[in-house]
Amino acid sequence: MKKIILTIGIIFLFAIQTIAQTTNGFVPLFNGNNLNLWEVKAKPEDIKQNFWKVENNVIVVNSTGNKNHDYVWLMTKKEYENFELKLKFAAYQSSSGNSGIQIRSRYDEKDFWLDGPQIDIHPPLPWRTGFMWDETRGVQRWIYPDIPKGEWVNEEMRKKEAPMKYSDQKETWNNLRIVANGNSVKAWLNGVLITNFDSAEILNDEFHKNREVGKKGNICLQLHTGDELFMKFKDIFIKEL
Repeated sequence: MKKIILTIGIIFLFAIQTIAQTTNGFVPLFNGNNLNLWEVKAKPEDIKQNFWKVENNVIVVNSTGNKNHDYVWLMTKKEYENFELKLKFAAYQSSSGNSGIQIRSRYDEKDFWLDGPQIDIHPPLPWRTGFMWDETRGVQRWIYPDIPKGEWVNEEMRKKEAPMKYSDQKETWNNLRIVANGNSVKAWLNGVLITNFDSAEILNDEFHKNREVGKKGNICLQLHTGDELFMKFKDIFIKEL
C-alpha cells in the first residue's frame, strides 16, 4: 500500500510540475514514464544493447562495463529552431564517460553520424561542462571557446569555478538551460552562464549548410563512442521562441 501511495504521489507531483511549466510556455519532452517523444539513433548492433532506458521516472543511460559501442544518441522525434531548453542531469565522479546535449542537429542514417553543435557534459573534467563543441563533419572542433581545429580546451578558459554537482554519495541534480535564438546560443550550468556564442559566420558556413544543421534540427542526448557512462536526466522542458 505504501508503495502504491508513493507512486501516486510521484505521478501527482510530476503532473503539477508539468502544468506549471506549460503555463509558462514550456512543454515537457519527457513524461516520466516512457520515451515516446524520443528515438535511439545508432548502428543497429548498438541500438540492440539498450543503453537508454526509463527507470524510476528518469531517463538513464548506462554503458558501465561496456566500451564496445559507437556513438549512441537519444534524439527527439521533432525538430526545433529557436527555443529555450531546460533539464536536470545527475553526474557521477565514478563515471568516466562523456555526454552532451546536441541541438539543431541531424542524424545521417547511412553514415551513422550526427551533425550539429553540442553543449558538452563531461563529469571527469567538470570545468568543460557547458562548453560548445561542433560535431558537424568538416568542423569538429570547439566553437565556444572558439579555438582552431586540432587544439583543445583547458581549465583556464573557464572564468568561474565549475559549479557541477556529483551524485555518488547523495543524489543531487544539475540544472542546464540552453537558449538558441538565431545565431546566438547561450548555456547556463546551475545558473552560471558558461557559453555565450554568437557567430553567424560559423553557423552559416558551407559545412552547416550542406548538412542542414546549426539553425534547425533535432535535440539529442549523447553517449560517446567507447565510453563507460552512467548518467540520469529528468525534468526536460522546451519553449519554442
